[in-house]
Amino acid sequence: MKIGYAWVSTKDQNLDLQIEALEKVGCEKFIKRKISGATKNRPELDKMIEQFRKGDELYVWRLDRLGRSLKNIIDLVLSLSEKGIIIKGLADGVDTSTINGRLFLNLMASLAEYERITVCKSKG
Repeated sequence: MKIGYAWVSTKDQNLDLQIEALEKVGCEKFIKRKISGATKNRPELDKMIEQFRKGDELYVWRLDRLGRSLKNIIDLVLSLSEKGIIIKGLADGVDTSTINGRLFLNLMASLAEYERITVCKSKG
């Protein structure tokens, strides 16, 4: 199943551009979120994640729509990938069902790990 996730961080922003792009690729369900990026609560997305089945596809306008921090985004994408969920970023061309998409994902995971290690060393 193709599921679209659209998010803007303020109530004044509009989801229309994201929704239109997600409709064009044939998304059957949508998760819409208008909430500050400062909050970690994503009840709509968390509920949908529980219902994902292996082979489902999660579409986003860009991967940065999945969270505000690189670590948060990478952790979510890795978790979904481990469950067999395909993630596709429309504007940034990410597709975890392809070898290039998996390479990109692994590079991002490595960068997130590097960031964690360097931050810990600089604080220690």
